[in-house]
Amino acid sequence: MSGVSGAATPRLAPLPPGDWGDDAKEALRTGLGGLPRGPVPNVLSTLVRHPRLAGPFLAYNMVLLRDADLDPRLRELVILRVGWRTRAPYEWLQHVRLAERCGVTPEEIDAVTVGAAAGLWGPLEADLLSATDQLIDHYRIDDATWARLAGHLDERQLVEVVFVAGTYTCLAMAFNSFGLELDADLHAITAPMPPSEE
Repeated sequence: MSGVSGAATPRLAPLPPGDWGDDAKEALRTGLGGLPRGPVPNVLSTLVRHPRLAGPFLAYNMVLLRDADLDPRLRELVILRVGWRTRAPYEWLQHVRLAERCGVTPEEIDAVTVGAAAGLWGPLEADLLSATDQLIDHYRIDDATWARLAGHLDERQLVEVVFVAGTYTCLAMAFNSFGLELDADLHAITAPMPPSEE
């Protein structure tokens, strides 16, 4: 599989665990609470090429993934919409798998590709997908959408919606620019794939 940049190899290849220095290992301990066991995802093996950035970033991201106030299912809908809109295959497929674990159905995953207009969503879900599109397109959630979200979510959850969308947009930019290769197990996931070009 070529990297998402279209090159025969990724622009920035994963660093094999056998080549990790002490700083890379410490970054993962800082960011993840320990070294990964089993196969190491390409995202981690690529991020450890910059250990001083990887450790703090992974620790921050773990708050969004493991210690958040926003319901995991809602978080995954936002991330999926970002992955689709930013045409980020690695992010999309990783979060198709995570979303399914959080109760997102295959029909809903398909509907994320359409967005809020899919007709499948409840009011909160539709507003979250609209908010995600607004953040990508206009860098802010509009007043009407914010007001509706505030009727369902508390202040911490509202903060997290913006940070989830922004963080995963940043990651999509990184993954697409690095040409991040899909992990072997991601090839087995059945889901529509984001288009590669506008």
